Amino acid sequence: MKRIAILSAALLLGISTTQAQGMKLGLRFGSTLYKIDGKEFKDEFNFGYHLGGALEIMFSKKFGIQPEVLFNKTQTETATNIYQVGQGINLGVVSDINYLNFPVLLNIRPSGGPLVIQVGPQFGIKMSDSRTLLQNGQEAFKNGDLSLLGGLQLNLAMFRLYGRYGIGLTNISDVSNQSKWTSRAVQLGVGVNF
Repeated sequence: MKRIAILSAALLLGISTTQAQGMKLGLRFGSTLYKIDGKEFKDEFNFGYHLGGALEIMFSKKFGIQPEVLFNKTQTETATNIYQVGQGINLGVVSDINYLNFPVLLNIRPSGGPLVIQVGPQFGIKMSDSRTLLQNGQEAFKNGDLSLLGGLQLNLAMFRLYGRYGIGLTNISDVSNQSKWTSRAVQLGVGVNF
């Protein structure tokens, strides 16, 4: 998964830079509201944060792509109302999960103005998770996550204000005999381009 994400990002970046009409490098930071869908987890979003960099590549006044590299620090909490939920999970535990995410967003500016519609895939690589979710050396979460992102960005001179919603497309559970776990995230942030 790591190699695929890195090769995809490098390929898109290489193709894009040869045909781009304008490129801008920038920083991104903000809050992340994160949750895992599955009966083993509380049905609520938990607060986290993200920070990283972005490269805006415009092919025309209305279309471009925006590859990013973001470090996401998130939290999730296991359910407390379930008596026993199989192997590997301690109930009622708050867990930190850190991901390195690689969104590749298509930027669409319908009117050529400051409002940008963003949509695209996001490849996530788990950097670490809380040791409280381990039992007998078995990790609870898989090392990779594939999501679909959609959102809006407002371009104000060198500043970017954005909001995105992400839906996990893959099962991130690495515990046998469990229900499917998928991620959901809301990102609100600010960017600065140079």
